[in-house]
Amino acid sequence: MPATRHPISTPLGETDPFTPSAARPVRVRARSMPTDTHFDPHRHAWAQLAYCATGIVRVSAVQHEDARDEVTYIVPPSRAVWIAPGALHCIDVLKTAEFRTLYMDASVTPPGWDGSRMLVVSPLLRELVRALDAGPDAAREQLLTRLVLDEIAQADVQALAVPLPHAQHGDKRLRALCDAVLRAPGERATLAEWAAGVGASERTAARLFRDELGMGYQQWRQQVALAHALPLLAGGAPVSEVAAASGYASDSAFSAMFKAAMGQSPRSFQGR
Repeated sequence: MPATRHPISTPLGETDPFTPSAARPVRVRARSMPTDTHFDPHRHAWAQLAYCATGIVRVSAVQHEDARDEVTYIVPPSRAVWIAPGALHCIDVLKTAEFRTLYMDASVTPPGWDGSRMLVVSPLLRELVRALDAGPDAAREQLLTRLVLDEIAQADVQALAVPLPHAQHGDKRLRALCDAVLRAPGERATLAEWAAGVGASERTAARLFRDELGMGYQQWRQQVALAHALPLLAGGAPVSEVAAASGYASDSAFSAMFKAAMGQSPRSFQGR
């Protein structure tokens, strides 16, 4: 049975010093976070860009409150997650991270950017965040802010969201099972083994995946594998390393799944 890891719940802390305004629409909050740090579900009046200079975090957000739907993103340094003003979200640190949170005044939200989305972090955006975090003078902060907002608005979007049962309204066993898989994507356990770890039968777990997420376990597990694999491949990691980290016993099995889902091999994706 896969071992269960317990996150360390961490207070959000004082946000007032970092609250954005129309005059200072982008504020950077930098924190060093150990593995298994967890921020409970919360929301802000402002937008947020969750990004880590090093490490890997997982960001879960409710897309539309009325629909009670929730998705999660695996976020390495090459990616960031946009969270719209007022959206309920929580954050887990999967690998010790230098976490950089950009708080952005609601007035600078790009048109149509509701819910959440994963963005590709360009080298320029990475350096702009670093420069803003250094505490520039007011004139330089204004220039950097304009560039940050333009770079975010122009960033490529990647559809790497993994659906989750709602934290408050979904089945607690299914939620715990999904959390366990997301925390150990390289674990090659069966659904029956994962289900036993949360006190459910394989049949019950399979039904819950269909009823609450609208897909079978294997399809959902593939989404998890892709969410972990694509950023690693984009960062140049060897295919064999990515396959193992995504829970595949062989490079060929991983490559076959990847080509079926993405229309190209992992190496072709890297070459692109």
